[in-house]
Amino acid sequence: MYSEEHLYSIALRECNLIGDINFYKLVRIFGSAKNAWQNTRKEYKKIDGLGYKIVSDIGNPEHLKFAENELSFCEKNNIQINLRHLGELPQLLNECYDAPVILYQKGNFDDTKQKISIVGTRNMTSYGSQFLHSFFEETQSCNFISVSGLALGIDKEVHEQSLQNNISTAAVLAHGFHTMYPSKNRKLSEKIIEEGGALFTEFNSSRKPDRENFIQRNRIVAGISPATIVVETAFGGGSISTATFANQYNREVFALPGKITEKQSQGCNHLIFQNKAAAISTVKDLIDNLGIKKPKEKIEELFSHSEINIQFTESQQLIFNIISGNPKISLDDIIERTELSSHKILPIILELELLGRVKSLSGRQFLAM
Repeated sequence: MYSEEHLYSIALRECNLIGDINFYKLVRIFGSAKNAWQNTRKEYKKIDGLGYKIVSDIGNPEHLKFAENELSFCEKNNIQINLRHLGELPQLLNECYDAPVILYQKGNFDDTKQKISIVGTRNMTSYGSQFLHSFFEETQSCNFISVSGLALGIDKEVHEQSLQNNISTAAVLAHGFHTMYPSKNRKLSEKIIEEGGALFTEFNSSRKPDRENFIQRNRIVAGISPATIVVETAFGGGSISTATFANQYNREVFALPGKITEKQSQGCNHLIFQNKAAAISTVKDLIDNLGIKKPKEKIEELFSHSEINIQFTESQQLIFNIISGNPKISLDDIIERTELSSHKILPIILELELLGRVKSLSGRQFLAM
Protein backbone atom coordinates (compact mmCIF):
# COMPACT_ATOMS: atom_id res chain seq x y z
CA MET A 1 0.00 0.00 0.00
CA TYR A 2 2.85 2.38 0.81
CA SER A 3 6.24 2.77 -0.83
CA GLU A 4 9.71 3.85 0.24
CA GLU A 5 8.84 7.29 -1.09
CA HIS A 6 6.02 7.59 1.45
CA LEU A 7 8.44 6.59 4.22
CA TYR A 8 11.12 9.11 3.28
CA SER A 9 8.58 11.84 2.56
CA ILE A 10 7.19 11.62 6.10
CA ALA A 11 10.71 11.53 7.57
CA LEU A 12 11.89 14.50 5.51
CA ARG A 13 8.81 16.58 6.35
CA GLU A 14 9.37 15.85 10.05
CA CYS A 15 12.80 17.51 10.00
CA ASN A 16 13.21 20.87 11.71
CA LEU A 17 13.00 23.85 9.32
CA ILE A 18 11.83 21.69 6.41
CA GLY A 19 8.39 23.04 5.69
CA ASP A 20 6.26 22.50 2.61
CA ILE A 21 8.15 24.97 0.40
CA ASN A 22 11.65 23.72 1.30
CA PHE A 23 10.49 20.10 0.99
CA TYR A 24 9.08 20.71 -2.47
CA LYS A 25 12.25 22.50 -3.49
CA LEU A 26 14.40 19.54 -2.40
CA VAL A 27 12.38 16.85 -4.18
CA ARG A 28 12.46 18.92 -7.38
CA ILE A 29 16.24 19.16 -7.14
CA PHE A 30 16.94 15.54 -6.16
CA GLY A 31 14.01 13.86 -7.92
CA SER A 32 12.59 12.09 -4.86
CA ALA A 33 12.25 12.36 -1.10
CA LYS A 34 14.59 9.38 -0.67
CA ASN A 35 17.34 11.01 -2.72
CA ALA A 36 16.84 14.29 -0.87
CA TRP A 37 17.09 12.45 2.46
CA GLN A 38 20.32 10.76 1.46
CA ASN A 39 22.07 13.60 -0.41
CA THR A 40 20.95 17.02 0.83
CA ARG A 41 23.47 17.36 3.66
CA LYS A 42 26.34 16.36 1.35
CA GLU A 43 25.36 18.81 -1.37
CA TYR A 44 23.63 21.64 0.47
CA LYS A 45 26.26 24.20 -0.62
CA LYS A 46 25.08 23.74 -4.21
CA ILE A 47 21.49 24.62 -3.30
CA ASP A 48 20.54 28.31 -3.28
CA GLY A 49 18.82 29.50 -0.13
CA LEU A 50 19.55 26.43 2.00
CA GLY A 51 22.27 26.84 4.61
CA TYR A 52 23.61 24.12 6.89
CA LYS A 53 21.25 25.10 9.73
CA ILE A 54 18.21 24.35 7.56
CA VAL A 55 19.46 20.95 6.40
CA SER A 56 21.20 19.84 9.61
CA ASP A 57 18.29 17.71 10.83
CA ILE A 58 17.93 15.78 7.56
CA GLY A 59 19.06 12.18 7.95
CA ASN A 60 18.14 11.99 11.64
CA PRO A 61 17.31 8.29 12.27
CA GLU A 62 14.64 9.30 14.79
CA HIS A 63 12.60 10.82 11.99
CA LEU A 64 12.88 7.65 9.94
CA LYS A 65 11.68 5.63 12.93
CA PHE A 66 8.77 8.06 13.35
CA ALA A 67 7.89 7.62 9.68
CA GLU A 68 7.82 3.82 10.06
CA ASN A 69 5.37 4.15 12.96
CA GLU A 70 3.29 6.62 10.99
CA LEU A 71 2.98 4.21 8.06
CA SER A 72 1.82 1.49 10.47
CA PHE A 73 -0.76 3.86 11.93
CA CYS A 74 -2.04 4.81 8.47
CA GLU A 75 -2.27 1.20 7.34
CA LYS A 76 -4.15 0.18 10.48
CA ASN A 77 -6.65 3.05 10.06
CA ASN A 78 -7.15 2.88 6.26
CA ILE A 79 -5.53 6.26 5.70
CA GLN A 80 -4.38 7.20 2.21
CA ILE A 81 -1.16 9.22 1.93
CA ASN A 82 -1.16 11.67 -0.98
CA LEU A 83 2.19 13.14 -2.04
CA ARG A 84 2.28 16.42 -3.90
CA HIS A 85 5.45 15.68 -5.88
CA LEU A 86 3.82 12.51 -7.22
CA GLY A 87 0.77 14.47 -8.40
CA GLU A 88 -1.58 12.87 -5.86
CA LEU A 89 -3.20 16.02 -4.43
CA PRO A 90 -6.53 17.35 -5.69
CA GLN A 91 -5.72 19.26 -8.87
CA LEU A 92 -6.66 22.79 -7.77
CA LEU A 93 -4.90 22.42 -4.43
CA ASN A 94 -1.77 21.22 -6.21
CA GLU A 95 -1.65 24.54 -8.10
CA CYS A 96 -1.16 26.51 -4.85
CA TYR A 97 2.46 27.52 -4.26
CA ASP A 98 2.23 26.58 -0.56
CA ALA A 99 0.18 23.40 -0.94
CA PRO A 100 0.90 20.66 1.63
CA VAL A 101 3.50 18.19 0.41
CA ILE A 102 1.69 15.40 2.26
CA LEU A 103 -2.10 15.17 2.51
CA TYR A 104 -3.59 12.36 4.57
CA GLN A 105 -7.03 11.16 3.50
CA LYS A 106 -9.81 8.95 4.83
CA GLY A 107 -12.77 8.10 2.60
CA ASN A 108 -13.43 8.91 -1.04
CA PHE A 109 -12.97 12.12 -3.01
CA ASP A 110 -13.99 12.43 -6.65
CA ASP A 111 -11.74 15.20 -7.95
CA THR A 112 -13.66 15.36 -11.24
CA LYS A 113 -16.66 16.89 -9.43
CA GLN A 114 -16.89 20.61 -8.87
CA LYS A 115 -15.94 21.73 -5.37
CA ILE A 116 -17.50 24.57 -3.36
CA SER A 117 -15.88 25.61 -0.06
CA ILE A 118 -18.32 27.02 2.50
CA VAL A 119 -17.10 28.49 5.78
CA GLY A 120 -18.24 30.69 8.63
CA THR A 121 -18.41 31.42 12.31
CA ARG A 122 -18.80 28.91 15.12
CA ASN A 123 -21.52 31.20 16.51
CA MET A 124 -24.02 30.67 13.73
CA THR A 125 -27.25 32.67 13.81
CA SER A 126 -30.67 31.69 12.46
CA TYR A 127 -29.90 33.93 9.46
CA GLY A 128 -26.86 31.85 8.50
CA SER A 129 -28.71 28.60 9.13
CA GLN A 130 -31.63 29.70 6.96
CA PHE A 131 -29.30 30.66 4.12
CA LEU A 132 -27.57 27.26 4.20
CA HIS A 133 -30.90 25.44 4.30
CA SER A 134 -32.07 27.36 1.22
CA PHE A 135 -28.77 26.86 -0.61
CA PHE A 136 -28.63 23.10 -0.14
CA GLU A 137 -32.34 22.67 -0.82
CA GLU A 138 -31.87 24.42 -4.17
CA THR A 139 -28.74 22.41 -5.07
CA GLN A 140 -29.76 18.97 -3.82
CA SER A 141 -29.76 17.43 -7.31
CA CYS A 142 -26.55 19.19 -8.41
CA ASN A 143 -23.31 17.30 -8.84
CA PHE A 144 -20.73 18.95 -6.58
CA ILE A 145 -18.75 18.44 -3.36
CA SER A 146 -19.10 20.82 -0.43
CA VAL A 147 -15.89 21.48 1.51
CA SER A 148 -15.61 22.87 5.04
CA GLY A 149 -13.60 22.55 8.25
CA LEU A 150 -15.76 20.32 10.52
CA ALA A 151 -15.84 22.99 13.24
CA LEU A 152 -18.96 23.80 15.21
CA GLY A 153 -21.44 26.32 13.82
CA ILE A 154 -21.42 26.99 10.08
CA ASP A 155 -18.96 24.17 9.20
CA LYS A 156 -21.03 21.57 11.01
CA GLU A 157 -24.21 22.84 9.35
CA VAL A 158 -22.57 22.65 5.90
CA HIS A 159 -21.65 19.00 6.36
CA GLU A 160 -25.01 18.05 7.88
CA GLN A 161 -27.06 19.85 5.23
CA SER A 162 -24.94 18.20 2.53
CA LEU A 163 -25.62 14.74 3.92
CA GLN A 164 -29.33 15.45 4.31
CA ASN A 165 -29.55 16.51 0.65
CA ASN A 166 -27.39 13.67 -0.74
CA ILE A 167 -24.52 15.98 -1.65
CA SER A 168 -20.97 14.72 -1.24
CA THR A 169 -18.98 16.56 1.41
CA ALA A 170 -15.34 16.75 2.47
CA ALA A 171 -13.92 18.03 5.76
CA VAL A 172 -10.43 19.40 6.33
CA LEU A 173 -9.06 18.86 9.85
CA ALA A 174 -6.56 20.88 11.89
CA HIS A 175 -4.97 17.84 13.56
CA GLY A 176 -3.93 14.25 12.91
CA PHE A 177 -6.32 11.33 12.50
CA HIS A 178 -5.48 10.00 15.98
CA THR A 179 -8.09 12.33 17.49
CA MET A 180 -11.19 14.34 16.63
CA TYR A 181 -11.72 17.98 17.49
CA PRO A 182 -14.26 18.99 18.49
CA SER A 183 -15.16 15.59 19.92
CA LYS A 184 -18.86 16.41 19.42
CA ASN A 185 -18.31 15.99 15.68
CA ARG A 186 -16.90 12.45 15.82
CA LYS A 187 -20.17 10.84 14.74
CA LEU A 188 -20.55 13.39 11.98
CA SER A 189 -17.03 12.63 10.70
CA GLU A 190 -17.90 8.93 10.59
CA LYS A 191 -21.14 9.69 8.77
CA ILE A 192 -19.27 11.72 6.14
CA ILE A 193 -17.10 8.70 5.31
CA GLU A 194 -20.04 6.29 5.41
CA GLU A 195 -21.89 8.45 2.88
CA GLY A 196 -18.98 8.43 0.41
CA GLY A 197 -17.28 11.65 1.50
CA ALA A 198 -13.75 12.34 2.71
CA LEU A 199 -11.68 13.72 5.57
CA PHE A 200 -8.35 15.44 4.86
CA THR A 201 -5.48 16.63 7.00
CA GLU A 202 -1.88 17.64 6.39
CA PHE A 203 -1.01 16.79 9.99
CA ASN A 204 0.44 13.45 11.08
CA SER A 205 -0.76 11.47 14.09
CA SER A 206 1.52 13.33 16.50
CA ARG A 207 -0.13 16.70 15.84
CA LYS A 208 -2.76 18.01 18.22
CA PRO A 209 -5.36 20.67 17.30
CA ASP A 210 -3.05 23.56 18.21
CA ARG A 211 -4.30 27.07 17.53
CA GLU A 212 -1.90 27.80 14.66
CA ASN A 213 -3.01 24.66 12.83
CA PHE A 214 -6.41 26.14 12.06
CA ILE A 215 -4.99 28.93 9.90
CA GLN A 216 -2.92 26.31 8.02
CA ARG A 217 -6.05 24.20 7.62
CA ASN A 218 -7.92 27.16 6.11
CA ARG A 219 -5.52 27.45 3.16
CA ILE A 220 -6.43 23.88 2.13
CA VAL A 221 -10.16 24.67 2.38
CA ALA A 222 -9.59 27.69 0.13
CA GLY A 223 -7.17 26.00 -2.25
CA ILE A 224 -9.14 22.85 -2.98
CA SER A 225 -12.10 24.71 -4.58
CA PRO A 226 -12.55 27.28 -7.35
CA ALA A 227 -14.93 29.26 -5.12
CA THR A 228 -15.39 29.96 -1.40
CA ILE A 229 -18.60 31.14 0.26
CA VAL A 230 -18.34 32.98 3.59
CA VAL A 231 -21.71 32.70 5.30
CA GLU A 232 -21.22 34.56 8.59
CA THR A 233 -18.11 35.83 10.36
CA ALA A 234 -17.13 38.56 12.76
CA PHE A 235 -14.20 40.94 12.29
CA GLY A 236 -11.00 38.90 12.48
CA GLY A 237 -12.80 35.56 12.41
CA GLY A 238 -11.01 32.49 11.05
CA SER A 239 -13.12 32.61 7.90
CA ILE A 240 -11.45 35.90 6.98
CA SER A 241 -8.17 33.98 6.61
CA THR A 242 -9.90 31.44 4.34
CA ALA A 243 -11.19 34.27 2.15
CA THR A 244 -7.72 35.84 2.12
CA PHE A 245 -6.12 32.59 0.96
CA ALA A 246 -8.81 32.22 -1.73
CA ASN A 247 -8.01 35.73 -2.98
CA GLN A 248 -4.30 34.93 -3.04
CA TYR A 249 -5.01 31.80 -5.09
CA ASN A 250 -7.14 33.87 -7.51
CA ARG A 251 -10.31 32.00 -6.58
CA GLU A 252 -13.84 33.42 -6.41
CA VAL A 253 -15.12 34.53 -3.03
CA PHE A 254 -18.76 35.21 -2.14
CA ALA A 255 -20.00 36.63 1.16
CA LEU A 256 -23.48 36.81 2.66
CA PRO A 257 -24.20 40.46 3.62
CA GLY A 258 -26.11 41.26 6.77
CA LYS A 259 -27.06 44.04 9.17
CA ILE A 260 -24.17 46.34 10.06
CA THR A 261 -25.22 46.00 13.70
CA GLU A 262 -25.03 42.19 13.60
CA LYS A 263 -21.62 41.04 14.88
CA GLN A 264 -21.61 37.83 12.83
CA SER A 265 -22.22 39.76 9.60
CA GLN A 266 -19.58 42.46 10.10
CA GLY A 267 -16.74 40.34 8.70
CA CYS A 268 -18.76 39.49 5.57
CA ASN A 269 -19.77 43.12 5.09
CA HIS A 270 -16.14 44.19 5.40
CA LEU A 271 -15.00 41.64 2.79
CA ILE A 272 -17.60 43.03 0.40
CA PHE A 273 -16.65 46.63 1.20
CA GLN A 274 -12.97 45.88 0.47
CA ASN A 275 -13.89 44.17 -2.83
CA LYS A 276 -12.49 40.91 -1.48
CA ALA A 277 -15.82 39.13 -1.94
CA ALA A 278 -18.89 39.44 -4.15
CA ALA A 279 -22.13 40.09 -2.28
CA ILE A 280 -24.71 37.31 -2.36
CA SER A 281 -28.03 38.83 -3.44
CA THR A 282 -30.16 35.71 -3.90
CA VAL A 283 -29.53 31.97 -3.69
CA LYS A 284 -30.51 31.60 -7.35
CA ASP A 285 -27.97 34.21 -8.49
CA LEU A 286 -25.29 32.58 -6.35
CA ILE A 287 -25.96 29.17 -7.90
CA ASP A 288 -25.84 30.71 -11.38
CA ASN A 289 -22.53 32.43 -10.59
CA LEU A 290 -21.06 29.22 -9.20
CA GLY A 291 -22.13 27.35 -12.32
CA ILE A 292 -23.43 24.34 -10.41
CA LYS A 293 -26.28 22.88 -12.39
CA LYS A 294 -28.05 19.56 -12.71
CA PRO A 295 -25.90 17.10 -14.68
CA LYS A 296 -27.02 16.71 -18.29
CA GLU A 297 -26.81 12.93 -18.06
CA LYS A 298 -29.39 12.86 -15.26
CA ILE A 299 -31.72 15.24 -17.06
CA GLU A 300 -31.57 13.09 -20.18
CA GLU A 301 -32.26 9.95 -18.16
CA LEU A 302 -35.34 11.51 -16.59
CA PHE A 303 -36.70 13.11 -19.75
CA SER A 304 -35.00 11.13 -22.51
CA HIS A 305 -38.17 10.33 -24.48
CA SER A 306 -40.47 13.16 -23.53
CA GLU A 307 -41.06 16.54 -25.07
CA ILE A 308 -43.13 19.40 -23.75
CA ASN A 309 -45.59 20.53 -26.44
CA ILE A 310 -46.73 24.10 -25.95
CA GLN A 311 -50.11 24.99 -27.42
CA PHE A 312 -49.89 28.52 -28.84
CA THR A 313 -52.87 30.79 -29.19
CA GLU A 314 -53.60 31.99 -32.71
CA SER A 315 -51.89 35.34 -32.13
CA GLN A 316 -48.88 33.70 -30.43
CA GLN A 317 -48.48 31.29 -33.34
CA LEU A 318 -48.59 34.16 -35.83
CA ILE A 319 -45.88 36.17 -34.07
CA PHE A 320 -43.73 33.11 -33.38
CA ASN A 321 -43.84 32.03 -37.04
CA ILE A 322 -42.71 35.49 -38.18
CA ILE A 323 -39.82 35.61 -35.64
CA SER A 324 -38.86 32.00 -36.36
CA GLY A 325 -38.64 32.62 -40.09
CA ASN A 326 -36.77 35.91 -39.70
CA PRO A 327 -33.95 35.69 -37.12
CA LYS A 328 -33.18 39.02 -35.35
CA ILE A 329 -36.29 40.59 -36.82
CA SER A 330 -37.06 44.07 -35.48
CA LEU A 331 -40.28 45.21 -33.84
CA ASP A 332 -40.93 47.60 -36.74
CA ASP A 333 -40.71 44.75 -39.25
CA ILE A 334 -43.14 42.63 -37.19
CA ILE A 335 -45.57 45.57 -37.12
CA GLU A 336 -45.28 45.93 -40.88
CA ARG A 337 -45.89 42.20 -41.51
CA THR A 338 -48.82 41.85 -39.12
CA GLU A 339 -50.36 45.33 -39.45
CA LEU A 340 -50.81 45.24 -35.67
CA SER A 341 -49.83 48.05 -33.31
CA SER A 342 -46.82 47.70 -30.99
CA HIS A 343 -48.98 47.74 -27.84
CA LYS A 344 -50.70 44.56 -29.11
CA ILE A 345 -47.50 42.81 -30.30
CA LEU A 346 -45.27 43.43 -27.27
CA PRO A 347 -47.50 41.56 -24.75
CA ILE A 348 -47.58 38.56 -27.11
CA ILE A 349 -43.78 38.62 -27.40
CA LEU A 350 -43.53 38.78 -23.60
CA GLU A 351 -45.77 35.70 -23.35
CA LEU A 352 -43.49 33.86 -25.82
CA GLU A 353 -40.42 34.90 -23.78
CA LEU A 354 -41.98 33.54 -20.60
CA LEU A 355 -42.64 30.28 -22.44
CA GLY A 356 -38.96 30.17 -23.37
CA ARG A 357 -39.66 30.30 -27.10
CA VAL A 358 -38.45 33.81 -27.93
CA LYS A 359 -35.43 35.81 -26.80
CA SER A 360 -35.20 39.63 -26.84
CA LEU A 361 -32.03 41.14 -28.24
CA SER A 362 -30.70 44.69 -28.10
CA GLY A 363 -32.29 47.21 -30.47
CA ARG A 364 -35.76 45.66 -30.07
CA GLN A 365 -34.82 42.63 -32.12
CA PHE A 366 -36.09 39.12 -31.45
CA LEU A 367 -34.92 35.54 -31.95
CA ALA A 368 -36.89 32.26 -31.84
CA MET A 369 -35.60 29.60 -29.43
